[in-house]
Amino acid sequence: MTGKRWIAALLVSVFMLAAPFTAGAAPNKTTKYRVYQNEAALSEFSDLKQAIAYANWFTHSYVEEIETRNWVHHTYPRYKLYQYDVSLPGWEFATLEQAKAVAQYYGHASIRDMQSTGWVWNNYPRYRLYQGGITLDTWEFANLNDAIKEATYYLNAHVIDLETNQWVWDNLSAADKQKAREGAAVYQVYQKGQTKEEWKFAYLEDAVNESLKWSNSIVVDNSNGKKTVYSNESKYKVYQGNNLINEFVSINDAIYYAQWFLHISIKTDGKEIWNNYPYYQVYQSNEKVAEFKTIGEALQYAQWYKNISIRTYHGDRIWNNFRKLLFWGWNGSSAADTIKKQVQTTAGLDVDSPTWFQLEDADGNLKDMSNKESVAWLKSQGHEVHPLVANQFNSTLTTQFLANPAAQQKFIAALVGRSSDLGVDGINVDFENLSGKDRKAFTAFIESLTAAAHAKGLKISIDLPRGSVKWNHQTAFDHEKLGGIVDYIITMTYDHHYSGSDKPGSVAGLAWVEEGVKEFLEYGIPRDKLMMGIPFYVREWKINSATGALESNRAIYMKDLPALIESKKAVSVWDPQFGQYKVEYTEGEYKYVFWLENEETVKARVEIAKKYDLAGVAAWRLGYETTDVWNAILSQK
Repeated sequence: MTGKRWIAALLVSVFMLAAPFTAGAAPNKTTKYRVYQNEAALSEFSDLKQAIAYANWFTHSYVEEIETRNWVHHTYPRYKLYQYDVSLPGWEFATLEQAKAVAQYYGHASIRDMQSTGWVWNNYPRYRLYQGGITLDTWEFANLNDAIKEATYYLNAHVIDLETNQWVWDNLSAADKQKAREGAAVYQVYQKGQTKEEWKFAYLEDAVNESLKWSNSIVVDNSNGKKTVYSNESKYKVYQGNNLINEFVSINDAIYYAQWFLHISIKTDGKEIWNNYPYYQVYQSNEKVAEFKTIGEALQYAQWYKNISIRTYHGDRIWNNFRKLLFWGWNGSSAADTIKKQVQTTAGLDVDSPTWFQLEDADGNLKDMSNKESVAWLKSQGHEVHPLVANQFNSTLTTQFLANPAAQQKFIAALVGRSSDLGVDGINVDFENLSGKDRKAFTAFIESLTAAAHAKGLKISIDLPRGSVKWNHQTAFDHEKLGGIVDYIITMTYDHHYSGSDKPGSVAGLAWVEEGVKEFLEYGIPRDKLMMGIPFYVREWKINSATGALESNRAIYMKDLPALIESKKAVSVWDPQFGQYKVEYTEGEYKYVFWLENEETVKARVEIAKKYDLAGVAAWRLGYETTDVWNAILSQK
């Protein structure tokens, strides 16, 4: 991962291609829209119509503009059906009519408008039929006439109005009632377990009328094992939060009362059947911070805060902004002590990539410099481990290797087997200086390697030069196909001006970096697969003051720049071309110049990754920077 030789790779590619490229410009395949089902991302599209068509195959889906996270389409239902406190997955509907059509098959059903509070429809019964002290679940009715019609099939029947608990109809004659009153006093009224002698009655209606005088009372039949045959209990309990604030016989009275308060729920038999909580609730981490009647209102609020999720009243998460940038660092070393020292200066590092593997020869032998102790230590620090495998940056060697299927099988088996044995999380492929004629062979090799790695639960990432869409077709890297194969693509957005450049310039001017990101997206590479390289070094250029001729250049670590600037009394001037400070000083006959890398430039690079919603950033390399750099960008994750 040292200074990337993409210019050299281009020259090799150009000379080895037999025919010039004559096709028109490739279509821009930059994905602009992402489809989600609840908070799970499903796919990305460059065309809005395609994104919407795809989203419409799913329930609870939506289409976001990737760069703004604004919703442009969704399939969320408007109405939710309940039976008591239960709702099933298929009980959500776009229209009220659809909800009613299903609700009619269930008793004690209610429909909620998820963009409002409470009910918009219910079929809770108003009347209940009894035969003496017997009733059935099917003897509940919305109107009195239906209850009376059913009662014609039974003797000694009566109807209770559930809104008042009053006895409102019966089919007993006056003589029947008088005869019952002359019998034994078997019906007794109780209130909270207490009773009185005068609360005993021979005729049930008389006991009911007495019970109506006493709230939360019941009537029991002493001749039938003290079975409860009537209840005047206020079974609809009104809660504000977790506090019981009132109770009612009538569900309608409970709802009318509840409408004067916020955060109310109504329960019966411990089941919550009604509430006026806004359906969409906003959480920061695990603490509820706001609530809204519509998704749009919740989204508008959420955009101003971090670590936010939007959940339904029932706790289902439908959106979040939890996704954090991956921070990836290459060690550029296989030494255990070096790896440990480098990683200990970081903050927020997610993935560490030691230089452990190398293609040793064209026969597919693997050079292995790995050790399990480093893997164990890195994982104990909370880091994923994705060791780098290189090709010695040798074009001829790689061409021979890619022409030998047996060598590739041997190499893949050894690399994947050792990686699995080490317990690492993935493999980072850094094959550089490839010949353009190896384009198909290299893609096929990566496909085989990825399949073998995935079979062992390993991820594959690949490092690709920033390059240019203008001549990418001439290189060995088929970005579009590779993007569909591997788990991550890391664009090496540095070495714009490298050791072989004929004029001084920034290692990675910000505009050049951003344009490179945009070009990679044009290949159709999913944003959540693309990572952006960040240099932790600069290149200092030595220029003859008299002639202006470029004499030489050297790389300088970022961590060494403050001392250099101080010791040389260097002068810094803002350079809008590169979006960096240009630093100059003079010694003898020579002028020295470099473009500054510091905490601010690293932060600016991270912002580019965030702007385009990339998977993360990858730094070349660890050890070139100070802890201050990591602390500066930690809040940007």
